[in-house]
Amino acid sequence: MDFSKFFQNKEYQEFSTGMTIFNEGDPGKVMYVILEGRVDILFKGRLIGEIQAGEIIGELALIDTSARSATAIAMGQCKLVPVDEQLFLEMVKENPSFALAVMRTLANRLRRKNIRDY
Repeated sequence: MDFSKFFQNKEYQEFSTGMTIFNEGDPGKVMYVILEGRVDILFKGRLIGEIQAGEIIGELALIDTSARSATAIAMGQCKLVPVDEQLFLEMVKENPSFALAVMRTLANRLRRKNIRDY
């Protein structure tokens, strides 16, 4: 799912190669839409995902307000749109398919994790 189409005109944050976007254990109050670049996701220091432009990161912590379950590192120059709970709810109200896309992303990541763990 290309989430960037939902956020073309939103303010973004820039991260340079190697910069930490968030750390495992940090409080999670926003998710991010990757407009440009790639983000590596690490769990206990081990690479578990490479997330590309158009995708989201940090959605789990936004939804359940728990601590971050992984670390996100910018790989190359990245532009990310932060999505807090208020913006998330606005997006769902404006475009209900946005919520379904987030749920599909969560489901796909859970399936991949289950396959890896099995």
